[in-house]
Amino acid sequence: MTDQPQTDSKPKKLFIKTYGCQMNVYDSERMAEAMGAEGYVTTEVAEEADMVLLNTCHIREKAAEKVYSDLGRLRPLKAAKPDLKIGVAGCVAQAEGAEILERMPLVDLVVGPQSYHRLPAMAKAAGEGRKSVDTDFPAEDKFDHLPTRDLPKRGPTAFLTVQEGCDKFCAFCVVPYTRGAEVSRPAERILTEARALVDRGVREITLLGQNVNAYHGHDGGLGGLVRDLARIEGLARIRYTTSHPNDMDEALIAAHGEEPKLMPYLHLPVQSGSDRILKAMNRKHTAEAYLRLVEKIRAARPDILLTSDFIVGFPGETDEDFEATMDLIRAVGYGAAFSFKYSSRPGTPAAERAPVAAEVADERLQRLQALLTEQQRAAQTAMVGREVEVLIEKPGRLPGQMVGKSGHLHAVALSHPDARPGALGRVRITASNPNSLAGEWLGA
Repeated sequence: MTDQPQTDSKPKKLFIKTYGCQMNVYDSERMAEAMGAEGYVTTEVAEEADMVLLNTCHIREKAAEKVYSDLGRLRPLKAAKPDLKIGVAGCVAQAEGAEILERMPLVDLVVGPQSYHRLPAMAKAAGEGRKSVDTDFPAEDKFDHLPTRDLPKRGPTAFLTVQEGCDKFCAFCVVPYTRGAEVSRPAERILTEARALVDRGVREITLLGQNVNAYHGHDGGLGGLVRDLARIEGLARIRYTTSHPNDMDEALIAAHGEEPKLMPYLHLPVQSGSDRILKAMNRKHTAEAYLRLVEKIRAARPDILLTSDFIVGFPGETDEDFEATMDLIRAVGYGAAFSFKYSSRPGTPAAERAPVAAEVADERLQRLQALLTEQQRAAQTAMVGREVEVLIEKPGRLPGQMVGKSGHLHAVALSHPDARPGALGRVRITASNPNSLAGEWLGA
């Protein structure tokens, strides 16, 4: 009796590169699980892989070009390993479709973000020499066809998608075209998945959605879902992102004031402080309405830290429009924010409009970011001397150092032998650094 070749018993290896947002991180996890049911294990080294999957994002300028550039860098690997299978998933896959196969013949499969439950069948076809593209918005719910999340022990934090797609059609955004219409997952399925994550060591869950507070899979909306999640024993913290001002209802605001497991942190994108530009963006809210909403949220949870998104140099933006944005930032006082110079996304309404001069947009972005940095530093400095609860997540870069997150999502570095990943305890903040805090562990 002869021994089987060693390669027959080895599992196939899957390498995934994830671009962009937290939802892509979650999607990559689920794709790995789907392929895990087919015998694949993940690897951090592309050169070891039997399959390389690029899970792409299409939000920023030149996103597709970056993907093609990464595919080009895979050519030598494909030449050295002809059996290597290469796939492109996510929003660039949705937007580019079959063009990816035409431009990059080394690619074996292209799958959109709503069809990745079909990835195992596509991988099997690729193994048989057949290339495939699936960028449908299928009638079936992909979550019904993904394997149960039977995972080993994992880190203390996890993402959990509850809602996908967007019906807002902001003039600058490709999400409605790449992710489709708003769809909410049933509450009981989310609760089941959350319980499974907690059973495997997760203590903090961040609920994800392109427009997460438009969630309608629970009778009480996102606020009702948060309250049900808060009843799960062992789940210590709940967050959600990304929200839209128009979907911030009274029930969710009340949950911020009444549910201690919902962290005092809210990312609430506004994009501009000019009503004229907000209208051109098709945001369907005014600067005044946004400011009144902030007042209501802070009345419910006075210690909440707000962050936001801003676009400068949107087509037609004047100096007066930009100053209105600066005024709104001063009025709100943000703990942090993401800010970008407008970049045209093909296929969106704003792409048809004349751009603001690049040098003007650059100067505005620098001024806006300077103001936001000033506010961020002030918010962090105000934490020095306070005691906060920190969830330890991972070792730091220094010997004996651990890093965790406060309820306000500040990164906190500290040294203490009891501060292990998953530990939740009180920390006295001792210093503020450019993008983090330092603290002293006081105990669980």
